[in-house]
Amino acid sequence: MKFLVKVLCICFVLTGCKEKTQNEVLVLGTIHGGHYTQEEFDLDVLTKLIKEIDPDVILTEIPPDRFQEAVEGFKRDDSISEPRVIRFPEYKDVIFPLSKTMNFEIIPTAGWTLPMAQERQRKLRAISRDSSRTKDWQEYLNANRRSDSIMRATGNRNDPYFIHTNTYDSIYNIRLQVYNRLFNVELGLGGWDNINIAHYWNIEKALQKYKNQGKRILITYGAGHKGWFLKELRLRDDIKLLEMKPFLDKIQVSE
Repeated sequence: MKFLVKVLCICFVLTGCKEKTQNEVLVLGTIHGGHYTQEEFDLDVLTKLIKEIDPDVILTEIPPDRFQEAVEGFKRDDSISEPRVIRFPEYKDVIFPLSKTMNFEIIPTAGWTLPMAQERQRKLRAISRDSSRTKDWQEYLNANRRSDSIMRATGNRNDPYFIHTNTYDSIYNIRLQVYNRLFNVELGLGGWDNINIAHYWNIEKALQKYKNQGKRILITYGAGHKGWFLKELRLRDDIKLLEMKPFLDKIQVSE
């Protein structure tokens, strides 16, 4: 009997240790330039939200080959000048400035490259003008309209509460499923599944690097990527996925 109790105690301790060392992971869907114009999710809200989350690590939609230049420019001029990173106010105006007063590590994880983006743009333009692809292009446009219509009827696409719901992901996925089915293979590295695989490969490397270290890891990407990432993250048993709502609630109360 004493032996059984001892075994149970050991199991309890081991289980408790495992739970304590699991990393907490959140996926924050951003609206890029919309943070400048949308009051409900402006730079101030984003700043308060990241402060409330208080991450140890932030995995960003910054390509690794652009990161060092962005860091050096920020150290030199106290601002971001790197052409790709400057497009994202969440980094230029929030995360890099916060890094001066908060203790988190910024890790670039985007699979984006300029040649890939240029090739995708060229191929999409060609498809839109190809008379033999009229049916496909129209199906894609119709899916966009249907997604937009349902989004307008269901919630405010710029509201951080709505963005961080499964409903938002499902509605956004109406357009993405069609886009992916019709064009993913044809667009090569710029296809929807393909680019998300490239992003997630880098994200997964970072998750493995810090596996079971009890850190809070924040993933920041455009909101459209959130559903794709969450689908993969939910397959992991070494992390604890946190909801965004409790953190949004806290900053609402503090205002």
